[in-house]
Amino acid sequence: MTIQIILSLILIGILAGVLSGLVGVGGGIIMVPLLVMFFSFNQHQAQGTSLAVLAVPVTAVAVFNYYKEGQLNLKYAAIIAVFFVVGSIVGSKFALTLDQKILKKIFAVVLVLVAGKMLLEK
Repeated sequence: MTIQIILSLILIGILAGVLSGLVGVGGGIIMVPLLVMFFSFNQHQAQGTSLAVLAVPVTAVAVFNYYKEGQLNLKYAAIIAVFFVVGSIVGSKFALTLDQKILKKIFAVVLVLVAGKMLLEK
């Protein structure tokens, strides 16, 4: 593994962790808005709940399925995971300092950017 690959994996881990901690992306794209709209959660509660749902028990089964099929690069995953933790600590601490209205706007912008990229991809 080259230093460039390792640095790229670190960057991916940090970015994914920051976004996960900041706006609960992943399952949060579905769970966070539904918890806010249908269960009157505030944005912080919805994100915290989403992150708890996505903890190890949920992901472990999916990871095992990918592993069985030979579709998992454990070395890359390990490097990203370490820095995902770092990023999620930074992102969640930052998110908890933000006002609900600002946090909701950041969440909405992330959703629009992801949706736009997916819609415009070939």
